[in-house]
Amino acid sequence: MRHRIFVELLEPSVTVTGDEFHHSIRVVRARAGEEVELFDRAGNAARGIVESIGRDSAVIAVKEPVPSRESPLAIHLAMAVIQLEKFELVLQKGTELGVKTFIPLVTERVELRPERYANKTERWNKIVFEAVKQCGRAVVPKIEAPATFEDILEQNGEKLLFDADAGPPTANRQPPTDLTILIGPEGGWSEDELRSARDHGVVFERLGPRRLRAETAAIAAVSVIAARFGDL
Repeated sequence: MRHRIFVELLEPSVTVTGDEFHHSIRVVRARAGEEVELFDRAGNAARGIVESIGRDSAVIAVKEPVPSRESPLAIHLAMAVIQLEKFELVLQKGTELGVKTFIPLVTERVELRPERYANKTERWNKIVFEAVKQCGRAVVPKIEAPATFEDILEQNGEKLLFDADAGPPTANRQPPTDLTILIGPEGGWSEDELRSARDHGVVFERLGPRRLRAETAAIAAVSVIAARFGDL
C-alpha cells in the first residue's frame, strides 16, 4: 500500500504541513513525483502525486478517488473498560477490523477506577487514527463517552452479547447492517447483567469451548462477525 497522508479536505491540490509533512517527507522520505494516498476528515480517499517539496510543506496533486475500504456492516464495539494497555490493543485491532464506533463500557465487574481512564480520550483517538492510517481506512472510528451496561441496553438497534457460557448461535439469522457487540471485563458478566440483557432481547453467542481473555474475546468477536456479515 502507498504511503498515506491525512489532509483536512481533498481538493485538486493540497498543501501538507505540520506533523503529516514531517512524517511523510522527513521520516518516510517521500519524494517529488512519488505516488501517495490521501484521505480527509470527511472519509474520502484519493490517489495523489507529490509535486513539490519545500522546507516545511509539500504540494500534492489529487488524482482519482480510491474505492472505499469500509465494511457494509456498521460494527459498534461496546467493550468493558479493562487494563489500559489491553483496552488500547482492542482499539487498535478493532479499527483494523472495521469497527465504526467504540463504546467504553462500565459493567458491574469492571475493576479499573474511573479516574484511571477519565483523561484518555486524546490518547485513544490518536491510537485509532494511527491504526486508520496503517490499515487503509479513510473513516476514523468514533470513541464515545463511557456508558453503563444499562445505557447500552436502552439504545435502539440489534445487540449481540458474547458470553463463554452461552449456547450455540441462532441459525438463519437475518444479516444485520448495524450491530452492537458487547464484551465483558476480565471477571465476566454478572447474573443481573445477563438477566437484563435477555429481558431486552439481546442475542447471545459464545466464542468456542475455551474461555478467552477479554481483549482476545473482543478481537475474535469482531473478526467472526465481520467475516459472517461484513467484508472479511
